Amino acid sequence: MGTVIELEAESNIFFKKLTLNLRGKLVDLRQPHVMGILNVTPDSFYDGGKYHRSEQKLLSQAEQMLQEGATILDVGGYSSRPGATDITLEEEKSRVITAIELIANQLPEANISVDTFRAEVAEEALLAGACMVNDISGGELDPKMFEVVARYRVPYVLMHMRGTPQTMKQLTDYDNVVVELLDYFQRKIAQLRQRNVADIILDLGFGFAKNIDQNYFLLKNLRAFQELGLPLLAGLSRKSMIYKRLGGSPNEALNGTTVLNTIALMKGASILRVHDVKEAKEAIQLVEYMKNE
Repeated sequence: MGTVIELEAESNIFFKKLTLNLRGKLVDLRQPHVMGILNVTPDSFYDGGKYHRSEQKLLSQAEQMLQEGATILDVGGYSSRPGATDITLEEEKSRVITAIELIANQLPEANISVDTFRAEVAEEALLAGACMVNDISGGELDPKMFEVVARYRVPYVLMHMRGTPQTMKQLTDYDNVVVELLDYFQRKIAQLRQRNVADIILDLGFGFAKNIDQNYFLLKNLRAFQELGLPLLAGLSRKSMIYKRLGGSPNEALNGTTVLNTIALMKGASILRVHDVKEAKEAIQLVEYMKNE
């Protein structure tokens, strides 16, 4: 992990970007929001198979997440767990587009994000009703992604990862993970700004080409990334950094998820990407109450 640097001090820096434009609806980021995870894959690490090939279950889960307070629903058809099986472009599209069309038609109030690193999937998803792109590769796995995001003028979640889901576990060698991620984001933000992408959200990519210690080091130093002037998304839900530290499995990692989400909120996260919306909303409510005391 390299030389430890102390970036823990409280910061007076506030986000310069205070809103998110979701198809003309301005979302106020001064109070954190929840992104609910909807995986339409048979092999995701936690909810794999729950909503795959079941329209009724998918719609029911989407509706429940909205009722519990999710601002955004993140639909993904390509499992990005470590060592996940690679699937074809056509298979990913068949999963994702069907799900997005269903949600957009039945729940028109929903703000839908597409979780993909493929530009063609992103574009078809936007045409089907999505209004946001969540890219685990930060444009590294498809050079056309930034062009699509710019053309459709939609918010873009810029995540850090090395390699692919199949290779990332072997790519965790950093001199200092915080410094290297700051450099990465500065370079990527400049590329997006050149294309006039207005709404950029940063995701440090917990668990993606980082070992457990590096994940916790990044969480400890999350405030450092506020200096980039963009909202931060924390994707910690039920990940191995929780259950491998505590024991158990993803099914037993909800309490640990809430603890880490609370820490992320206290360190400046604007969006929590989660499987469990109700618990994340409760964490937000209590942290916001404490801030106002």
